Amino acid sequence: MSVAVITDSTAYLPTGFAQRHAVQVVPLHVSVQSAEPVPEHEFDSGRLLAAWDRKQRVTTSGASVGEFAAAYREALSAGADGVVSIHLSRRLSGTWDAARLAAREVDPERVRVVDSRSTAMGLGFAALGAAESARGGASLSAVESRAALIAQRTRTLFSVQTLEHLRRGGRIGAAAAVLGTALAIKPLLHVHDGRVELLEKVRTTARAHARLLDLVCRPAEEGPVSVAIHHLAAPEWAERLAEQLRKHASAALECVVSEVGPVVGAHIGPGALGAVVLPGGWRPTA
Repeated sequence: MSVAVITDSTAYLPTGFAQRHAVQVVPLHVSVQSAEPVPEHEFDSGRLLAAWDRKQRVTTSGASVGEFAAAYREALSAGADGVVSIHLSRRLSGTWDAARLAAREVDPERVRVVDSRSTAMGLGFAALGAAESARGGASLSAVESRAALIAQRTRTLFSVQTLEHLRRGGRIGAAAAVLGTALAIKPLLHVHDGRVELLEKVRTTARAHARLLDLVCRPAEEGPVSVAIHHLAAPEWAERLAEQLRKHASAALECVVSEVGPVVGAHIGPGALGAVVLPGGWRPTA
């Protein structure tokens, strides 16, 4: 059986990974000052920062039902017997709902939609693992199950310079945002049960980064893990964290680095640094 794997652009797979592992990516969209939305891959972090510098409002939107339906039909027409479509948390975006409606429209028996309950490589690892299972000849149900299992096992952690962007986008409560501003903390957050929640209050950026390192190294000391480091306009911090991970964690550690795009970036702000940890890794075992 041939199974196609589709995800959305908030997976932020490292350069070349989507093509190498045969993962199709459906873009979400970005708009500045209510202009016509553009696909995320046409709007880089430089344009996002420039818009903020000009005090312009940046908004994001998901892919439409029609865009997902077109992707599913294309995959099935190209010879796939089924499709597994994996997306960012339904509690953070309407993307999963649009994908589910498109699946119902195209063929609900042959198109399965998975809620990663996360984003960035919390989503990306699930897509990669599903794609490798599909490449190995797994059935549609097995590929779907592999994606769901990996999504369940990932842990997504990140620090931000301010909670204001999350507050504006409605991704974290106003009370938490006010608290962060009042105490001048650099909050450490995580994605828990599909939502962004405050994990710890840290007083400085350096301490937040040190705590990230500690939280990522712990599972790496217990066995092989896949780790992704994400950032927005903070490549030096990301590379430094990746270097520290490679130094302190197990030799079996896999660590990739990628910058988040404007859809997630618009909600976390410049200087954000995060890590996605997947115990056991995403590659299927023999």
